[in-house]
Amino acid sequence: MLTVSGLTMRFGGLLAADNLSFQANKGDITAVIGPNGAGKTTVFNCVTGFYRPTAGTIVLTHPDGSVFPLQRMQGHRIAAAAKVARTFQNIRLFAGMTVLENLLVAQHNTLMAATGFGVLAVFGIGRYRKAEAAGMEKARFWLDATGLTARADDPAGALPYGAQRRLEIARAMCIDPVLLCLDEPAAGLNPRESDELNRLLLRIRDGGCSLLLIEHDMGVVMRISDHIVVLDHGKKIGDGTPAAIRSDPAVIAAYLGEGDEDEDRA
Repeated sequence: MLTVSGLTMRFGGLLAADNLSFQANKGDITAVIGPNGAGKTTVFNCVTGFYRPTAGTIVLTHPDGSVFPLQRMQGHRIAAAAKVARTFQNIRLFAGMTVLENLLVAQHNTLMAATGFGVLAVFGIGRYRKAEAAGMEKARFWLDATGLTARADDPAGALPYGAQRRLEIARAMCIDPVLLCLDEPAAGLNPRESDELNRLLLRIRDGGCSLLLIEHDMGVVMRISDHIVVLDHGKKIGDGTPAAIRSDPAVIAAYLGEGDEDEDRA
């Protein structure tokens, strides 16, 4: 689904991504791991249009065969046309809006187009009524999927931290992405919240959406990933299944650590 070829990103004299190539397959959870400063977030920023790469290509292929050269596209087009959604390491909800409103605002472009950009909404006629009903139904679906239905009318900022993480993912899913990019979704979660997150991400994958994941929690990575790419100083040092990565000497030396018994049990 996603093919990254020769990706290079320079910031002055700093080479944050160095001729990086990897693939993320359709229907897989692909994790990108590595020590701090390895270039993981740089790769995400290139995939989602926050950075324009210095060199290389990033090609997304939809299930219907449509091809999107992401390295040439503006960020808002990557979300709207290529259907790539993203969350951030630091939660970016609309804290003063309700949980439900956060899910509806994610559908702003669709709803605005259905209103004739405001005219039809005044009278509540035409395509707007159908689009509004469909938007509410989608919001209800993700409220249920994330266990937030009972909190629908609460301010998003009043939710516990783990629930805010799930809401951010639900909001991203409201654009119907084919690729969901998650930047450290398990950061700051306790074990129960991590288990809830794992179940949610597996449900999203099983629903047909592919996932690209940055994560430092190796328990989460090893339990749910189909494919892992390991970076170190902008270069790829590992690429394979969780079992292969766990036993890769280069990865152990650079990141996982020698003799990590907890990781062996994860």
